[in-house]
Amino acid sequence: MTERAVATGTPARAPIRWQVGRLVERRVETPSAHTLVLEVPDWPGHLPGQHVDLRLTAPDGYQAARSYSVAGPVVDGPGGPRIEVTVQRVPDGEVSPYLIDVYGPGDPVEVRGPLGGWFIWRPEETAPVQLLGGGSGIVPLMAMIRARRAAGSKVPFRLLYSVRTPGDVIYGDELRRRVRDDFGLDVAYVYTREAPEGWRGEPHRIGLADVNTHGWPPDLEPLTYVCGPTGFVETVADLLVGLGHPSRRVKTERFGPTG
Repeated sequence: MTERAVATGTPARAPIRWQVGRLVERRVETPSAHTLVLEVPDWPGHLPGQHVDLRLTAPDGYQAARSYSVAGPVVDGPGGPRIEVTVQRVPDGEVSPYLIDVYGPGDPVEVRGPLGGWFIWRPEETAPVQLLGGGSGIVPLMAMIRARRAAGSKVPFRLLYSVRTPGDVIYGDELRRRVRDDFGLDVAYVYTREAPEGWRGEPHRIGLADVNTHGWPPDLEPLTYVCGPTGFVETVADLLVGLGHPSRRVKTERFGPTG
């Protein structure tokens, strides 16, 4: 299995239509978050930060669709292109519990995408990048981190990741490896409910000191991406602008409780 070259421009425009993807692999990231590897034969390619819609159809014809960020570059599989999405279970949701607890190898799911043209990072960019994620908001940010490595980019990245507890860290092992192996990538955490043993400080919500310490100064004109629940995104965006980052350089993506 080899990775395709990361796109350096907007994928060729074509009508975005529903097509059938099938599950070929599942990785358990946390007890409530799984990465699904889907084989999508006619996938047109995507940029880091874009998302897809997944749609399920019940035997009685009822349909439910949800949006999920693509978690990394396209990979060539024996049956065609493969994409990854990471799904966080939402209690009482219609789609996420099925995808995590029921959806099995070879099962179909309708896929539409790629979608979104604002919250993207292009590997030819040269400005420093700061990524601020809350919970499963790490997913499109991880896509950017993976794309940076795949493209051989030397652009410095800083990730500030806010989670409730150490057990809620998605991609924890991979992030540790990438900090070790990907020169120019720094990762810092904020724990809001429970910190790991030996952690300096107390659990707290992300604040000015965190953003100021672990981000880039405004005079470097970094590209900034913020993703997470609405309250997290609004708080962080306000902190960044208050520190002097131009709002035009701060891109945000938020999600609600539907699942």
